[in-house]
Amino acid sequence: MSESKLAGQFFDAAIGLLERVRDEEAPHIAEAGTLVADAVAAGNRLFAFGAGHSSLPAQDVVYRAGGLALMNFLAVPGTAGVDVMPATLGSALERVDGLAGAVLDSSPASDGDVLVIISLSGRNALPVEMAMNARAIGLKVIGVTSVAYATGTRSRHASGTFLKDHCDVVLDSKIAVGDAELSLDGIDAPFAPASTVVTSAIMQAVMAAAAGELAARGLEPPLLRSGNVDGGHEWNGRVMQEYGDRIFFRH
Repeated sequence: MSESKLAGQFFDAAIGLLERVRDEEAPHIAEAGTLVADAVAAGNRLFAFGAGHSSLPAQDVVYRAGGLALMNFLAVPGTAGVDVMPATLGSALERVDGLAGAVLDSSPASDGDVLVIISLSGRNALPVEMAMNARAIGLKVIGVTSVAYATGTRSRHASGTFLKDHCDVVLDSKIAVGDAELSLDGIDAPFAPASTVVTSAIMQAVMAAAAGELAARGLEPPLLRSGNVDGGHEWNGRVMQEYGDRIFFRH
């Protein structure tokens, strides 16, 4: 079977985006890592939220070997991935006013905690209100989004604002409006989205920065080990026991 030129082009596009994020967002990623480290050191909690496919990078840092044990997924029913039928319902829920506030009110998140909100477009009511409400109750908000959408589209929130307007730190994924890296004569729609690859890398970079910041302060980062290596389960059991009051995915 011959090598696919399009497959190679997608890899090149993704690598190019990763290099841009590495070079252009480094100060903001370091700042986000410091916010996470501050929360860990102060005894606060960590949460990540994303709707639809933006939930995938959020879930990727929860209960993850090599990741911080304190990162919890803030779930909004019907929006975590494509777990509802029909899948279009999840998209509709992202536009419902008031849903974010109800979720936060019933969550354990409180003053001093950190919430990472992932939304590629940052234009829908759910991520905008999630950020607004989170900051109102004292959370630090890290937004992972494509800033290009703020000039290339219109907000769907009544305020006319985007996720980026309500964050303590904004991490720009550099993804173009439409999230499709390739086109080809004979194919009417652009294809090959790269947002999940890039955003997942951003999330792992923030976690790495946080771990390094904690170590620089002389603190042991509460990291999980793989359960598929010898001693992994025992290590994780000790971590979860020590930090059990801040780990909600095990309750």
